[in-house]
Amino acid sequence: MTRVLFFKLLRDLRLTFIAVFALLFLFELLWSRVTYVISVKLFELPDFRGMFPLIEKAIFDGPGKIVQSLMGGDQIDIRRAIDMASIGFVHPVIQTILCIWAVGRASGAIAGEIDRGTMELLLAQPVPRNRILLAHFLVDLVTIPLLCLAMWLGSFTGLNLMGLVDNADPKMHVDPARFLPALLSIGFLVYSLSGITLWVSSLSRFRYQALGLAVFGTLLMFLVNLLGQLWEPIGVFRPLTVFYYFNAQPMILDPEWYSHVSVWLRLGVLAVLGTVGYGLALWTFTRRDIPAPL
Repeated sequence: MTRVLFFKLLRDLRLTFIAVFALLFLFELLWSRVTYVISVKLFELPDFRGMFPLIEKAIFDGPGKIVQSLMGGDQIDIRRAIDMASIGFVHPVIQTILCIWAVGRASGAIAGEIDRGTMELLLAQPVPRNRILLAHFLVDLVTIPLLCLAMWLGSFTGLNLMGLVDNADPKMHVDPARFLPALLSIGFLVYSLSGITLWVSSLSRFRYQALGLAVFGTLLMFLVNLLGQLWEPIGVFRPLTVFYYFNAQPMILDPEWYSHVSVWLRLGVLAVLGTVGYGLALWTFTRRDIPAPL
């Protein structure tokens, strides 16, 4: 019965999944073009190279530090193609798409079924409640790696089309294999948000209620993490957000990322958060009364 439910969930998600897969692929494809234009074409202009320090100071001073933080901080040098390409894996648009997928899917997993009245029908079958959660976990296990793969394929295709993969200039050469480790951080970020949202969904009766709470919490964590990089008093709260442990960009830029304990700790925290979320959802869902549909 778990297998039947698993494939039923995949069928229900197929159109949304295809749309999100295509968006991630196309964004990374587009960002490869942005990387080529900024890191190669603009710096071929002598006037631009000479004025770049002044332009950089004008853009990133004051409120522009927010943009710099979104790009990855002051360690990012847009004159290097791999630095510029790495921004595409942490861009707010990418994070938004991934958060929408995780929050949107998980918020309807339990509360959505109760809201529509289909949970009562499902539980009338010989299906233990823990099997329902297991089916949702298996869906995450399949879909999250595929979404991460969409990002890498988009980047791989775009970088090859732009001629950056086989570029002889060390500053312009980009090795797509350097992006593969970052998929671990991206995948665990989505998994952690999915697990937390599933717990919220298991507590709720209405999908809009679970969705609203999850969206508010995710947005709050994103803003706290972003502002905490700019304002020290808020910085102490950054470890309370999942985005603080999102470490994709350093894993791309540092070839020896695997030797840093902090990287593995951050990956571990995201994995634990997702697993704890699933565990709390299981504990809540198996003990709560399912209200009759209105």
